[in-house]
Amino acid sequence: MKRFARLAVALAGSAAALALLAPIPAQAQGTVLKVIPHSNLAILDPIWTTAYMVRNHGYMIYDTLFGTDEKSQVKPQMVDTWTVSPDHRLWTFTLRKGLAFHDGKPVTGEDVIASLERWGKRDSMGQKLFTFIEKMDSPAPDKFRVFLREANGFMIEALGKPSSNVPFIMPKRVAETPADKQIDDYTGSGPYIFKRDEYKPGDKAVYLKNDKYVPRAEAPSGTTGGKRVYVDRVEWNLALRDAQQQVNALTQGEVDIIEQPAFESYAALKANPNVEIVNNNPLGFQYMLRFNHLHPPFDNPKVKQAALAALAQEPFLKAQVGVDGFYKPCPSMFTCNTPYASTKGSEIQSKGTLRKAQELLKASGYKGETIVIMKPTDLASITKLPDVAAQLLRQAGFKVDLQSMDWSTLVSRRAKKDPPAAGGWNIFATAWVSPDIWNPLSNAALNAGGDKAWFGWPNNPEIEKLRDQFAREIDPAKKKALAEAIQTEAFAYGTHAPLGEYIQPAAVRKGVKGLVTGPGNFYWNIQK
Repeated sequence: MKRFARLAVALAGSAAALALLAPIPAQAQGTVLKVIPHSNLAILDPIWTTAYMVRNHGYMIYDTLFGTDEKSQVKPQMVDTWTVSPDHRLWTFTLRKGLAFHDGKPVTGEDVIASLERWGKRDSMGQKLFTFIEKMDSPAPDKFRVFLREANGFMIEALGKPSSNVPFIMPKRVAETPADKQIDDYTGSGPYIFKRDEYKPGDKAVYLKNDKYVPRAEAPSGTTGGKRVYVDRVEWNLALRDAQQQVNALTQGEVDIIEQPAFESYAALKANPNVEIVNNNPLGFQYMLRFNHLHPPFDNPKVKQAALAALAQEPFLKAQVGVDGFYKPCPSMFTCNTPYASTKGSEIQSKGTLRKAQELLKASGYKGETIVIMKPTDLASITKLPDVAAQLLRQAGFKVDLQSMDWSTLVSRRAKKDPPAAGGWNIFATAWVSPDIWNPLSNAALNAGGDKAWFGWPNNPEIEKLRDQFAREIDPAKKKALAEAIQTEAFAYGTHAPLGEYIQPAAVRKGVKGLVTGPGNFYWNIQK
């Protein structure tokens, strides 16, 4: 939709203007920034889960080796310099000076290695990177080396991955926590310190300025550049979930930012002279419906084909977003208008009908199993998607059980491999920022490695073979062809259903400046 593009450009310009650095008056210090985040924060380990609230929490207290700027360029962050051997199999990195954890201990190459090893067991792109890594070592406290079995074309892109799961660097003692167990020590080296004694899930989370943090000299852009902190304290209000109460709190000056207002709130927010609408993520999001491939009926690709034929994108977008210019259908599993976007293989969904879905379901061998769809009650950006899915699948002939729960419960439950009747699940809906899904390696839903895959655990050796080829390929045209082949196989197998794209700008009190453009909600560079 042209209006979507025009609005994204216009709002991006607004965000860029806000990001300009300006002299900081003395009275700006000692301030408290009050935020209504997009959901509750119940999990504190950003490697254990892909949930964006936990990713945002990670960016508050941890730092990264590389980052990705607002133009999608990867740049060094904790790394100062690096070299690559002529055969591209030995990478040597030197950390920049002044890096220290919140407990005062310096960040070392050993911390980096342990952190990357844990990340590489959980993240889709990290898992693929580690199939190339022979070993890592730290020849000096401020250096680490990566030895590859064979060269690949995505080393820096993986280390600079801007969104879930982000390769955050933790102290070695913390990073040695088993990958399938959540950490309980939140010592980082980032621009904020987590105030654990004030943390109350469902109520609030508090972060204090890290006075010892040494920012880079460059201007902030995306997850790169100088992470300068101009407030002493950031408070996340986790309790205020009602859309109208959020608007009232912002209007009355009780909070400074609503990260993701309910779509029905934008009209009132735009009319308020004390509020600005700032789209700090102009590339937007993609909605997704995820199948559980372990249990009937979605262990049968024919049943998934029937479901895909029923899941037309337009009903989801109209019901969930509904704001003209804020959404658009997109048949691609990769972000539309990016290099790997394609319609190849998407016909089962993009040209599907309920009649076709009914025919496919009758021929699939479906035995009438109940489909458990999890519905989050407190995440306004996706809460209507499960209702639409339930309606469409029932019309196609599926028996559906729509189960309501809060988002934190859903995030925990989706990690369980139990049968649906024993507390497991069949379907959940989610949303991804564009960088998370715009290529076959970063797109977690396309990891088809069985038990090592993202929640839903698809097992498709052909997809994995193609992803391996993509990881090795350096020719752009061949990479494009491989991405199309991966998508075609993914639609045929039914890894997931893309549900279209949307934007969801933040609402900000006038006088709050400096929101950084990027794929997350970042709280450095903000002046109040």
